Amino acid sequence: MSATLKRKIHEIVFEADTKAGKTFDVVLLILILLSILVVSLESVYTINKVYGVALRWIEWVLTILFTFEYILRVWLVNKARHYMLSFFGIVDLLSILPTFLSLVIVGSQSLLIFRSLRLLRIFRVFKLGRYLGEGQQLVDAMRASRAKIIVFVSAVLTVALILGTFMYLVEGAENGFTSIPRSFYWAIVTMTTVGYGDIAPQTVIGQSIATLLMVLGYGIIAVPTGIVSVEFSAKKNVAETVSTQVCQHCSKEGHDADAHYCKYCGHHLL
Repeated sequence: MSATLKRKIHEIVFEADTKAGKTFDVVLLILILLSILVVSLESVYTINKVYGVALRWIEWVLTILFTFEYILRVWLVNKARHYMLSFFGIVDLLSILPTFLSLVIVGSQSLLIFRSLRLLRIFRVFKLGRYLGEGQQLVDAMRASRAKIIVFVSAVLTVALILGTFMYLVEGAENGFTSIPRSFYWAIVTMTTVGYGDIAPQTVIGQSIATLLMVLGYGIIAVPTGIVSVEFSAKKNVAETVSTQVCQHCSKEGHDADAHYCKYCGHHLL
C-alpha cells in the first residue's frame, strides 16, 4: 500500500476534520453505544433468558469490528508502541479483551462496559476540543495541589483513627464497635456524612464524639475544593483553538489549529 493511501486512511481513522473522518467517528460512536446497550441488556435476567443468544452474537460481531479497528490503528501509526500505551490505545484494547476472556472466565464480558470510555472521542468528533483544554487546566491544578491534598487527607485519616479508637474504648463490642478497624470504618462513614446506620453509638460520650465528627465532616468538605480552586484560578485561562489532528509519529493530539508540526515530538503534521 502506498504511503499516500496510508496517510489518507490515517486521516479518516484518527482525525475528524474531513467529512469521511467525522463519518467514521460518528459510526464508531453509534457502535459503541450499541455495544453498551447490549452488555446492559444482557445483565437483565428476563431479557437474557429470551434473547441471550442473539445478544451474544451481536456482542461478538461488534467485538470483531472493534478488534479490526484496533489492529488498523496500530498499523497506521509509525510507532505502534506510542499508540498502544496511550490513554485511548489502552481503552481500545480493554474494550475488546473481555469478550475473548469470557471464553475462559464466565461473566467477564460485563467488563465490556469499559467501552463507554471510548465515548470521550465525542469531544474530538464534534469539535469540542476547547473543553479538553479546560479539562487539562483542571488536571494541572489538581497536580499542583497534590501535596496539600495529601497533607489534608492524612490529617483527616489521623483524626478518624484517633476518634474511632476512642469509640472502640467507649462503646465496646456490645454496641457494634468490635475492633479498631471497624471503629475506624465508622468514623470515616460518619465524617463523610454518609451514615450507613449499620453501627451507631449508644452511650452519651459516644454520641458526643459522633456529633463532633459530623460537624467536623461538614466543615472539611470545602477544604479540598478550595485548595484546587485556588490553583485553578492561578492558571492562565487562555482559550485555545485546537484541531483534531493526530500525529502519525507519536499518536498525540490536541495541537493548535494552525500547527504544522507536532508540539510533542516535532514530527510534521499531515
